Amino acid sequence: MRILIVTQYFWPETFRINDLALALSERGHIVEVLTGKPNYGKSGFYSNYSFFNKQSETWNGIKIHRSSLIPRGNAGKVRLIINYLSFALFASIKAFFLPGKVDRIFVFEPSPITVGFPALLLKWKKKASIYFWVQDLWPQSVTAGGGIKNKIVVNFLDKITRWIYERSDKILIQSEAFREIIFNQGVNPEKIIFYPNSVEAIFKKKKAHPEYIRMLPEGFKIMFAGNIGEAQDFETILAAAALVKGKNKAIKWVILGNGRKREFVEKRIVELDLQECFFLMGEFPVVQMPDFFACANCLLVSLKKDYIFSLTIPSKLQSYLACGKPILASLDGEGGRIIKEAKAGLVSESENPKLLAEKVIEFYNLTTAELDEIGQNARAYFESNFEREILVDKLEDIFLKNE
Repeated sequence: MRILIVTQYFWPETFRINDLALALSERGHIVEVLTGKPNYGKSGFYSNYSFFNKQSETWNGIKIHRSSLIPRGNAGKVRLIINYLSFALFASIKAFFLPGKVDRIFVFEPSPITVGFPALLLKWKKKASIYFWVQDLWPQSVTAGGGIKNKIVVNFLDKITRWIYERSDKILIQSEAFREIIFNQGVNPEKIIFYPNSVEAIFKKKKAHPEYIRMLPEGFKIMFAGNIGEAQDFETILAAAALVKGKNKAIKWVILGNGRKREFVEKRIVELDLQECFFLMGEFPVVQMPDFFACANCLLVSLKKDYIFSLTIPSKLQSYLACGKPILASLDGEGGRIIKEAKAGLVSESENPKLLAEKVIEFYNLTTAELDEIGQNARAYFESNFEREILVDKLEDIFLKNE
């Protein structure tokens, strides 16, 4: 099949769609990507990219068509809106002139929903079916994570979302909990298909390497990897760390990543006198994550208390499960349910630092054998539910059934 992926984010930005594109290409499909100039997590474009250059390039045999856009900058509300709309506009123009035949259009939507505009133009021009993979619910995720509460704006975004869903041939959802909300947005239930995220093949259980052990503090290591943002609720994590510190100084919190809340976290570490137990390590390439995870005693995932967040499976959860490590969660809803079902760790409700601290101490008091068993449960659940090749098989089947 000739598959065109439409996504605002793609390599060298680190999103799950990169690996899925590779997996489809490995299966012999001709894969091309319509995307933006890489800028996610930066104040401007990535090195060697600009508004005008690199309109196309090839990565691992995949042809990439790059649309111009206005970078996210400091990722403030206004700048994000400009970023989203500029991609929708310039990608639509780019889409109109894309040559060649397309059999399937696959849309990756971790936000914004406006990625649907160039995809719909391509559907009309190429006479191809659209498979819209929903990672973030709109407009709900905007109100929860972006702080937009104006009813006129929210209703307008809801109408756009319904319009895009209605014109897509299939709606793929990363969490079963999304089904009811999307159905209530007027989508035919037969169009909705559960299709969760997997992870790159590099995510697997590894032995701790001395090189990585030396980079980390000594003690019982609770490790978080990912965005230091509003949604990740570092207020609760830091408050729990302060409570734990008074009971056990051997417990260390290790944070891999960066984000808009880093400055806040740095300030609170000092205010709560956590310098000896809370460590911001910065960003590392994704290929190094399994080696870091191997050195951890447990892996931390957290989200703020919000109905929409409770419906989401945090993308890092599959990575943690794949690496066969015990998981410590400050989560409500679907993510917590999966951890409990898998017997892969301990779960505290969101925004409850006291309970999270108790779960940390509970983990610390487990034997090495008990921690190993929990890690084995995690890996087994991943292999049964989120393994890469199984999910690629499923996507190919979804594509073929619509012929």
